[in-house]
Amino acid sequence: MASVEAAAEHERILREIESTDTNCIGPTLRSVYDGQEHGLFMDKLEGRIRNHDREIEKMCNHHFQGFVDSITELLKVRGEAQKLKSQVIDTNRRLQEDGKEILSSMDELRQCRLQQCNIAATIDKLSHCLPVLEMYSRLQEQMKARRYYPALRTLEQLEHTCLPRASHYRFCTIMAENILVLRTQIRDIAMSDLKDFLESIRKHSDKIGETAMKQAQLQRTLDSALSHQQRTGLSRRPRKEAGQSTEVNGQGGSPVSEQDSGILDVEDEEEEEELPGAQDLVDFSPVYRCLHIYTVLGARDTFESYYRKQRRKQARLVLQPHSNMHETLDGYRMFFNHIVGFFVVEDHVLHTTRGLVNRAYVEELWELALSKTIAALRTHSVRQILDQDNYSPIPVSMEEEYRCIVGQFPFQDPELEKLPYPKKLPFSAFVPKVYVQVKEFIYACLKFSEDLHLSSTEIDDMIRKSTNLLLTRTLSNCLQYAIKKKNVGLAELVQIIINTTHLEQSCHFLEGFISNITNIPPDTINATKLYGMATFKDARHTAEEEIYTNLNQKIDQFLQLADYDWIAPQAGSQASDYLSDLIAFLCSTFAVFTNLPGKVAQTACMSACKHLSTSLLQLLLEADVRQVSMGALQQFNLDVKECERFARAGPVPGFQGDTLLLAFIDLRQLLDLFTQWDWSTYLADYGRPTCKYLRVNPHTALALLEKMKDTSRKNNVFAQFRKNERDKQKLIDTVVKQLRNLISTQQS
Repeated sequence: MASVEAAAEHERILREIESTDTNCIGPTLRSVYDGQEHGLFMDKLEGRIRNHDREIEKMCNHHFQGFVDSITELLKVRGEAQKLKSQVIDTNRRLQEDGKEILSSMDELRQCRLQQCNIAATIDKLSHCLPVLEMYSRLQEQMKARRYYPALRTLEQLEHTCLPRASHYRFCTIMAENILVLRTQIRDIAMSDLKDFLESIRKHSDKIGETAMKQAQLQRTLDSALSHQQRTGLSRRPRKEAGQSTEVNGQGGSPVSEQDSGILDVEDEEEEEELPGAQDLVDFSPVYRCLHIYTVLGARDTFESYYRKQRRKQARLVLQPHSNMHETLDGYRMFFNHIVGFFVVEDHVLHTTRGLVNRAYVEELWELALSKTIAALRTHSVRQILDQDNYSPIPVSMEEEYRCIVGQFPFQDPELEKLPYPKKLPFSAFVPKVYVQVKEFIYACLKFSEDLHLSSTEIDDMIRKSTNLLLTRTLSNCLQYAIKKKNVGLAELVQIIINTTHLEQSCHFLEGFISNITNIPPDTINATKLYGMATFKDARHTAEEEIYTNLNQKIDQFLQLADYDWIAPQAGSQASDYLSDLIAFLCSTFAVFTNLPGKVAQTACMSACKHLSTSLLQLLLEADVRQVSMGALQQFNLDVKECERFARAGPVPGFQGDTLLLAFIDLRQLLDLFTQWDWSTYLADYGRPTCKYLRVNPHTALALLEKMKDTSRKNNVFAQFRKNERDKQKLIDTVVKQLRNLISTQQS
């Protein structure tokens, strides 16, 4: 039974081997070897192989004849194939030989077609490039010929029309990158030409103005002659109308000269009628060109702002008169020529450009010129009065002289009237002269307002405002000029203070004078007040400051003469010569201050004493002074005592007690500390309100003690203590150490 099952299993395995892929036969064979009948399986496998071999042999025998026939047919086909191959090779050879000419012709045709394509492409590319190159060449020629406005137009066409069509070429990219540079170059060149033009017309505005005024005079002459001819029945026509543009050097438009851009050379004509118009002297092309260029660049507003700003600056220069203008008539003539020349140019620009300047701008400059001119004329008039003044009180020797002066200037002094003749008025001659000038100005304002059809209130307001301007601008500048002059002395400054005091008091009389001529009471609600009196206060304060400054400078000059022997063994018998001279100068100076207001004299005296005290202390503590002996310190103490004697004598009345001595209190306490060698008191009481040496700074004391310390090493300056040198040095070192501890304690 087992053998039957084994045989069935083997049969199954064989079928599986026959029908299964050889890659999966492993598990099948393993099942055979895992069993016990593998020998029997091998026998069955051999039998199955034999059966298959017999079947193969039968199949081969069955198909053998067909196979032989096929081989025979194939051998026959091989012969025919060899013949066909020979024929194909021969046909190919003949075809290749016959096609060589065709291939050559085809190659030539291909090359020709390629060249035709290249030529067409080149023509197409050149049609895009040539306009760019031609346009760029034209641009370069325009730049070289300085035709910048056409160049800018060409540049615009090049950028927006030509370059976009050929933007992929490298040279076009370079051109496009260079456009901004060219625009900037054109703008800068145009602006440079404009600057040359502005500089040229600034230099030649007097020539332009002179020509314009000659033309105006010629026009008036011709008008007068024409009027006369019409009255006498004659109809003689003038040879040439005034203002008509005449040719220069026989040509209608002279080129710009290389030396003066903007101004054309004009030959002197023999006859006045042949004078060219003022505008014919100027070549305005730089202005027009620059205006066009900036307009194209979209920066017209920038150009207009720049032009107006520069012309305003030039207007201020033109309207600034020379310091010596009033000395000669030519000075006034040149001043007016410059002003007229300036406005001739601006008027021409106004009428030949569209909005570069407008009427409001020109009128604004005209108002400025008018006010500046009037101020300049009046300023020179007042300055002349100030320059001619002797800055001395007016002497009067008889009643008539006194009455004449007080008739011009409102002055009342009962005490002075009681004095016998000859006597002196407190102010100098420029006071009544300036007062008279102001009254004449008020009269001129009244005369000016007669034809303006104004009410009395408006006239009063106008006169008061104009008078305020006269006082706060013209007169103020003149007074400041007189005070700040280099050669003005203390006596002149004192007289200026006295003069301005009287002029300030006279302002009330001016207000009454204006009210009298306008019939408007000064206490009217809307009436303008004369605030111009502040001018005199300001001038007085400036003069006072100048007095203080001059006094201090004089003191410094005397101190420069100080020549102390800082290592002298003992002091002299009296104060130093330089200091005695300084005290004598101060005494004589303050004697002149008797006419000054009390506060001014007292402030000047206190300021001088404080400056003297501070300067003496700085002299003692100078870094160049490395050693100070006790003898030198005692001599210095003598000089300070001389200063205190001067302060105690009261050079200026009004000080209470020893107030002036307080200016030297710092020096006094410092010198007392050293001459009395009272260090124990100083160190013990330092910081207390009742300290004897309250004004002595420990830093100052230490600095001076260091100088004396260095001296003690070389000579016996402390012989009065009757101790040996070692004890003296030890004493100074101890005080120095204590001072340093005191300073460090303060800082912490």
